[in-house]
Amino acid sequence: MTIRTVVFGLGSMGYGIAKSLLNSELTVRGIDVNLDAENRFRADGGSTSERIDSISNASIVISVVLNAAQTEDVLFGESGVADTMKQGAVFISCATVAPDFARNMEARLEKLGVLFLDAPISGGSVKAASGQLTVMASGSATAFKVARPALDAMAERVFELGNSAGAGSAMKVVNQLLAGVHIAAAAEAMTFGISQGIDAAKTLEVISECAGTSWMFENRGAHIAKGDYTPHSAVDIFVKDLGIVSDVARGSKFSAPLTAAALQQFVAASGAGFGREDDAAVAKIYARNASLELPGDS
Repeated sequence: MTIRTVVFGLGSMGYGIAKSLLNSELTVRGIDVNLDAENRFRADGGSTSERIDSISNASIVISVVLNAAQTEDVLFGESGVADTMKQGAVFISCATVAPDFARNMEARLEKLGVLFLDAPISGGSVKAASGQLTVMASGSATAFKVARPALDAMAERVFELGNSAGAGSAMKVVNQLLAGVHIAAAAEAMTFGISQGIDAAKTLEVISECAGTSWMFENRGAHIAKGDYTPHSAVDIFVKDLGIVSDVARGSKFSAPLTAAALQQFVAASGAGFGREDDAAVAKIYARNASLELPGDS
């Protein structure tokens, strides 16, 4: 039986997911506002069928767009797919969104007979390309069953967190709180080391073997030590994601001071023109404020 899938969003994460589906011998149509991305995907073996036919025949539609607004537009915008999807098909939403938004999308699709899986992802572009993402998912048992071929292709680990939307997004918000705080902390530590006359590469080497390390320190610290801010995940992503964390916390009357402090550093980095650079570029704010030179500065 041919399993037809559609992937919306062929950026670094979406392209890797789409290729992982192809590698698992699923039929995949990739859709992106950037026609060059679509053409590249077709050249790699992706479907070239018409968009409306692809969606109406698909069992699985995966959305790997930036935020809630884009997710809602994919579903219910002027060219939205909600009315085109066949009954019993599943829409897998991978964007980081507030839990209430995910619950709202599930309820709206349920009225159309379309399943919804709240399935934010973690792992970065490298793991997306190798089909080794971590998926934090929640939805009905039927939604999981229909989505399983795609989940198996794109993920190394799928956490099933509940039988309705919202729980997956709630867990992703927790993850993004930690990720954003850890990136800001890594940038602070690396630039603090420079202020004490320690070479950035040496700080990375030593602290990576000490109790103060973290995955983000080792990964983003390497970017800072090399002076390489190629955007694997941009500063503006964490302006968005830590903003979601702050909004959800405020709605729950939960104080999140570390989130607030980290968010301000990312906002400052974006305002300074670094929004599209790698999120490790938040180090440039620390360096600027302390009149320090970072590796790669000339």
